[in-house]
Amino acid sequence: MKVILQAFEWYLPADGKHWKKLTKTIPDFKKMGFSGIWLPPASKAASGMEDVGYGTYDLFDLGEFDQKGTVSTKYGTKEDYLELINKLHENDLEAYADIVFNHMMGADETETIEADVKAEDDRLNEVESDKAVEVWTKFTFPGRKGKYDDYIWTSHNFTGVDYDERTDENEILEFEGHDWDDNVDDENNNFDFLMGADLDFSVPETVAQLEKWGKWFVDTTKIDGFRLDAIKHIDFEYFKTWLDKRKQQMEKEPFVVGEYWSDDIEKLEYYLSQSGGQIQLFDVPLHFNLDQAASTNGDFDMRGIYANTMIERHPELAVSFVDNHDTQEGQALESWVQPWFKEQAYGLILLRKRGTPCVFWGDLYGIPEQNVEPVGINLRRMLALCGHADFVSEYDYFDDADRIGWTNEIEIEGEKTGLATLLTNRKGGTKYMIVNESQAGKVYVDLLGRHTIPVTLDEKGGAEFHVDDASISVWIDQDLLSKINPLAELEGE
Repeated sequence: MKVILQAFEWYLPADGKHWKKLTKTIPDFKKMGFSGIWLPPASKAASGMEDVGYGTYDLFDLGEFDQKGTVSTKYGTKEDYLELINKLHENDLEAYADIVFNHMMGADETETIEADVKAEDDRLNEVESDKAVEVWTKFTFPGRKGKYDDYIWTSHNFTGVDYDERTDENEILEFEGHDWDDNVDDENNNFDFLMGADLDFSVPETVAQLEKWGKWFVDTTKIDGFRLDAIKHIDFEYFKTWLDKRKQQMEKEPFVVGEYWSDDIEKLEYYLSQSGGQIQLFDVPLHFNLDQAASTNGDFDMRGIYANTMIERHPELAVSFVDNHDTQEGQALESWVQPWFKEQAYGLILLRKRGTPCVFWGDLYGIPEQNVEPVGINLRRMLALCGHADFVSEYDYFDDADRIGWTNEIEIEGEKTGLATLLTNRKGGTKYMIVNESQAGKVYVDLLGRHTIPVTLDEKGGAEFHVDDASISVWIDQDLLSKINPLAELEGE
């Protein structure tokens, strides 16, 4: 089973040391059973060391040139980045790059052009025509001096911006001779424009530059896959060709997941139909179901936790997650799953046969800047179980609004065993569940340590399993404890 770690959070220290820290933490990743590591954007961004990486400035600068006041990015140098990827590969871990193609920011010079002013809430509604504006759209990359690529980006490559230097006003500006892409999300009537200088994918030179960079980046880094940022704002068919060429170049099927931030499953399904079948999607609808279950005082009907989600509709293309850098408190998409429900939420993505779970750095290692503690040892126990087990079968007991459970037949180190998970967002209690007839007579214990009294499975391989109020318990063969617990301990503990 593939298990991914999102190896960053928004408030990491801007000290240029994160690539090295990740390299040192590889033994911990390996022990817990991760198969792939999603790395933050590696290219130089507009705010230099202070930039999380999504304000893309120079794609070809991976922390190599003195630009935006720094050689290093927030996370380190190009040398550190390449060393990290190399060490991940030495430990049979894949590395996934965060790709930001929607926009560029931090231009080196302005240009004076004509543009139409569009309404903020209706990007097809023209408020003012043919306005002379001064816009930051010329990217010369003086610190790089043409190394790797000497192309100069200008307003020709972009559809619009949201700032006029001449008047010091923020307004949505669509450049003369350019039109918003129409095969994008329909929020605001057209949601092509998000921020910065919006790339125009109808311009051949723009597409050629992104292709040139893609080839260079894969050759340089030997990356294994991609997380695609802000795809709801990019022509839905664009990535077909770009990914086809990466697949040919890499001579393998790269792992690719896209961020389409919407809880509307039909929008996600439409994107899947348009994008060529190469892109998995983050299960944003499931995230919002988890958020609701955690924030409605137990009124959420847990039987519908997977309703209208990627896991329910397209499990083979679903990347499930609890939280990420955008849902953190204080961020634009804040929808932080409350701490009391974190363990249940992770049980719902880690201990299931369907989907590809992605664990958030802030949940695993904490967020010191916001005084957020790690979810704790029980997350690590579930993760170690998930990361080292093959899920053979699954049977759901979703027959109560508060308490839901399921059982699995799993295989660890070539041996088949069983698993029974029971959780609630309200009242605890018991539920009779059958694991597998092969487990008859086996003694099961709570991996999470909440129940100290074991249960013995009957002749059907079933038992009355227990869960506390607003909690989760994971019942396994007692012989498994000695295998799972050491994997859950931090390296060096």
